[in-house]
Amino acid sequence: MNNLKTLLSELAISESEYAKIVSSLGREPNELELGMFGSAWSEHCGYKHSKSLLKHFSKLPANNVLVEHGSENAGAIDIGDNRAIVMKIESHNHPSAIEPIQGAATGIGGIVRDIFSMGARPIALLNSLRFGEASKLNSINLLKGVVNGISNYGNCIGVPNVGGEVYFSSPYNGNPLVNAMCVGVVDHNKIKRATMEPNSSIFLIGSETGRDGIHGASGLASKSLDENQELRSAVQVGNPFMEKILIEACLELALNEHVVGIQDLGAAGLATATIEAAENGKCGIYIELDKVPLRDSGMTPYEIMLSESQERMIIAVEPNYENIVIDTCKKWGISFSKIGRATNDGIARIEYNSSSVATIPTALLTNPPNYVFDTTKPSYIKDLQSFDFDPIELPSNPIDALKKLLSSPNIASKEHIYKQYDHQVQTNTLIPPGYDAAVLRIKGTNIKLALTTDGNGRYCYIDPKIGGAISVAEACRNLSTVGANPVAITDCLNFGNPEENDVYYQLEKCIEGIVDACTVFDIPVISGNVSLYNQTNEGNIYPTPIIGALGLIKDDTQAVSSDFKSAGDVVYLLGMSSLSTNIQALSGSEWSYINHQLVAGTLHIDLQMEKKVQSICRELIKMGIIQSSHDCSDGGIAVAISECCIKGSKGITVTCEIKERWDVALFGEEQSRILISVSPANEQQIIQQCKQQSVPFLKVGYVSEKNISIGNLIETTVDEIRNYWEAGISQYNS
Repeated sequence: MNNLKTLLSELAISESEYAKIVSSLGREPNELELGMFGSAWSEHCGYKHSKSLLKHFSKLPANNVLVEHGSENAGAIDIGDNRAIVMKIESHNHPSAIEPIQGAATGIGGIVRDIFSMGARPIALLNSLRFGEASKLNSINLLKGVVNGISNYGNCIGVPNVGGEVYFSSPYNGNPLVNAMCVGVVDHNKIKRATMEPNSSIFLIGSETGRDGIHGASGLASKSLDENQELRSAVQVGNPFMEKILIEACLELALNEHVVGIQDLGAAGLATATIEAAENGKCGIYIELDKVPLRDSGMTPYEIMLSESQERMIIAVEPNYENIVIDTCKKWGISFSKIGRATNDGIARIEYNSSSVATIPTALLTNPPNYVFDTTKPSYIKDLQSFDFDPIELPSNPIDALKKLLSSPNIASKEHIYKQYDHQVQTNTLIPPGYDAAVLRIKGTNIKLALTTDGNGRYCYIDPKIGGAISVAEACRNLSTVGANPVAITDCLNFGNPEENDVYYQLEKCIEGIVDACTVFDIPVISGNVSLYNQTNEGNIYPTPIIGALGLIKDDTQAVSSDFKSAGDVVYLLGMSSLSTNIQALSGSEWSYINHQLVAGTLHIDLQMEKKVQSICRELIKMGIIQSSHDCSDGGIAVAISECCIKGSKGITVTCEIKERWDVALFGEEQSRILISVSPANEQQIIQQCKQQSVPFLKVGYVSEKNISIGNLIETTVDEIRNYWEAGISQYNS
């Protein structure tokens, strides 16, 4: 094989890994075989730097879990009435950095296929996005391209995009994060697996195979962006109209008992889709590559096997029932071809024009090396956590401080982004984007779903373990504020180079924090994704675990939104009996970042108190005595109050005591706090319930018509602060 070193570099295979391949095969692999190993052993497919850490999720409660983490294309959990929710979040970071429109679009397409391949109808999309500094033109261009890709693809396939988040920070300069989450619903007995049985006929259906996406899994997911900038051919091209009819065809096929399994062709295409399904069924495979319908002429076996052309599915069907696949594809106008069969010997045999081009045991491909490192706590963490906030002086004008915070791109309105997404298609959306969590109904049941995504890279950079726990806590808090009981999460772990001590430590500790929080909240992690090597020449990104969370609202409980409803309502803060005086509440805060360019401090969360605060919030909503409810997080209570005012076009009179360090009181980001409003008639019930359950509470003030008065510090109107909030990102986006 010529230029072996070059090929190993392209495939992100180390010399030691190559030696292991040679030893296992008892010979040198040919080029196609090596390409198959490169894909199967990539970070995206093989999780070789994270698999040992992900095993910690198996220790979590498995309440109502039907399909567990890592066992299928997505996880599934029982929600009652014989219904299951299938969900997963996944990254498309590097492709989106290189080609933002197609990278984001195909990220949506891929995550949707993960859901309907299991027989579940996709009912919701969410996305969590990170970009570099908003003042940089490249960041805004990436934002525009990514949003364009998400909206164009998602709107065409008829799945509502109901929520998400967008943040800007310098560690993401040149390396954006594009995480897409999809949720589907299916009856318990109709869940389909990605598997085969010996003698199953293997069909490839959907789009024709082209040269796009080759080395997408190995070349993009396993290397840094600086090594990948020329790999534009490794970014796939999507066709949402083909995806739309694939959804219907595959859901129809999934209902047939003679269809053995359905598998999406995602990363590495046929090279991993066929191998993984065969290994799941303890089978081998025989594939004839000359039977694959091609879009481009002259494609080699290597290109055919590793192509990541989109909108393609593998269908395994009992040999005497091939017409089920043929007739369904003809009905929907979808291309199809029988390309092989499953065997009983555990060997992958690939042929082209009757000649053997690859012969590999499937178990060898699906068992990549597993790397575990001993790490030490990075010195930078000790430095950040010892930072002294006391010498920092107060700004002279509190109202200017609030306006500056509201116009920060990380806090300001994201309406100009989510208004490009269709969130009402399927007519199930009850609470739309822009609130703490989206709420959807499940038609034909009394079940409502709440969905959110959350993550804070700054927190995880300062303290990976506590930051990981806070990510879960805030996601669950956002579900609780609409009245939903958290039941499961999916996670996307976005990190830098795992071969570096600091990054592996961050990954390890973030997972520990996630596990700690899930244990307290008694919820499982049912699916997820790991994205590593998110780095440029400037360094690694912040450690950024993104939590996608699912909550349930049952019976006749009405979901609650965050907007203030009526003048005269009383505003309470659950979780604290006074506004914060602990200066460490500024740790990792948006306030510290935009005013002092600080990312430092000591984080804290009491998970047991967090659980109590969320529980009482849900209980009060179920009692029907809360008018509004809002998570208090980024920007502190002053921002939470402002958002409630803006959403409801109301004002507020804050009457509680504000101590001398008003920056701490107003903008500190203490955890475990929820801002609620209630009618005066229900005020005593709130007080009684909080006392009975030993939950601290604070009477903050009263909802007013238009004026906003915060102690003797801030006098303004809702219209004035709305102008700053709405202009936050648009000032860079003109």
